[in-house]
Amino acid sequence: MLVLLKAGTPESVASDVMTRLRMAGLAVHRTDHDGQARIAAIGEPGAVKFDEVEKWPGVEATQKLSRPFKLASRAFHPQDTIIQVGRCSIGSEQLALMAGPCSVEGEAQAFTIAEAVAKAGATVLRGGAFKPRTSPYAFQGLGEEGLKILRRAADAFGLAVVSEVMDSQQVGLLARYSDILQIGARNMQNYALLREVGHTDKPVMIKRGLSSTIEEWLLSAEHVMAQGNRQVMLCERGIRTFETYTRNTLDLNAVPVVKELSHLPIIVDPSHGVGIRNKIAPMARAAVAAGADGLIIEVHNDPDHALSDGAQSLYPTQFDELVAQIRTIAEVVGRRL
Repeated sequence: MLVLLKAGTPESVASDVMTRLRMAGLAVHRTDHDGQARIAAIGEPGAVKFDEVEKWPGVEATQKLSRPFKLASRAFHPQDTIIQVGRCSIGSEQLALMAGPCSVEGEAQAFTIAEAVAKAGATVLRGGAFKPRTSPYAFQGLGEEGLKILRRAADAFGLAVVSEVMDSQQVGLLARYSDILQIGARNMQNYALLREVGHTDKPVMIKRGLSSTIEEWLLSAEHVMAQGNRQVMLCERGIRTFETYTRNTLDLNAVPVVKELSHLPIIVDPSHGVGIRNKIAPMARAAVAAGADGLIIEVHNDPDHALSDGAQSLYPTQFDELVAQIRTIAEVVGRRL
């Protein structure tokens, strides 16, 4: 149920409405739009009746929250959510550019790449310290030492940090070093992990699962938001289809669909989306044209010898050229870097 309060309703009255809803056994979440308090009351159907609530002091109307993702829907929160991370307001007119290596391999590598992407225009340094690999024999990351290196490199060049958290027990550790907690595609439906990051005050970026629908993806965001963390962004990174000429199929349809259904920012990852270096730039350009709020791109100074995902990593010069192209497209669609 969505309870709309009358404009100018005193806070004491709004508080009383929320208390009564909680006493009925409902979870209560509030947002404000155009001077009106909007209260989502979520729980067992029939806990309170719509016509009864409409008689309460301060209540203007009630509506049914028909979408299964309540808090992530525009019905609850009509305006775009904007998440401030370092120098970037993600979800605003400013495009977020996140770039860096798939894996942190060492101090020199991280600093070299951080300097290059910052100079090109990135505002967030991406890098994996704990790597979920298909093969147990592949490089698994440097762990906490990798996070320390990533943080030092980012701070040296005025960048924020995004890195993946793989397990609920790692959340506290990642939160110490990262500005954005990334939930990888394999963990999109790891509900214990989603609930744990929902208890933090860190922005969370949820990558779409390899075979997940948009609704399932938004419901993963709902798990985080239901714990109180509203700073959630989504990341389209390609889905698994029958096509074999690219690593995945980058679903750019998801950008306008999510924009219509949800107020949450959406980032596009063309690196994982296609998995082939010379296909990344055209898909990145298309993502910006489609309305994405930002890009996350893998960049490596020596991709042929990268310990992971070298084939889908841009050289720094290629990233620099791409940013110039994106800047032109951004102006056409009313965005900026």
